[in-house]
Amino acid sequence: MTGRDTPPIGESRDGLERSLRAGIAVYNAGHYHAAHDAWEAIWLDLPDGEDERLLHGLIQYTAAIHHARARNWAGATGLGGSAREYLDGLSETHRGVDLGPVRRALANLGADPEWIERARPPRLTHRGEALSGADLDAEECLLAAMPLASGRGEDVAAVERACEYAREAIETGTSNPFLALCTDYVRRPTHRDLVYGRLTDHAARRRSRERDVAGLFDPDG
Repeated sequence: MTGRDTPPIGESRDGLERSLRAGIAVYNAGHYHAAHDAWEAIWLDLPDGEDERLLHGLIQYTAAIHHARARNWAGATGLGGSAREYLDGLSETHRGVDLGPVRRALANLGADPEWIERARPPRLTHRGEALSGADLDAEECLLAAMPLASGRGEDVAAVERACEYAREAIETGTSNPFLALCTDYVRRPTHRDLVYGRLTDHAARRRSRERDVAGLFDPDG
């Protein structure tokens, strides 16, 4: 499957599903800890229930993987145990997420946290697909862009501004350079460094123009 701007006909995704898909793509790109940034905002607004437990469990799971890779064994096992509790009782494919590999990874961490040094964390799947950035639609790309920038140690604030400008195009049903750049940043890993440079440059110039315009109406300017 290739990246697309809208789901296929007959397929509707709510905000939770879009956030899930964005975080899964970030996780599968190897940014295990940063993936939680795609889930956290929507998780905080969820009422108690199975969806809240799913996101809470996935957030704890990615944190456990992060701590294990940093050789913080106590943190990994503690968070892993918490993740297992949150995911306990959910169906194997709640909200389309295959929880079998997650549960097995958590069991491995609990039994021997140094397992992480002998095996890669499992890829996450949604409705049977191990998602990458290329599988995300435009809105999902905007949800994934900032966590991806965080995982790569880049300027998250600049990427956030670019995403805000890109959302203007989605909301108005038009197009602008920011939408193309933000989606390319997520979907095209081999060009990501180049796209990031262009994206942040465009965002800086747009912000500078906005400040110049604001200065025209500043009585103290």
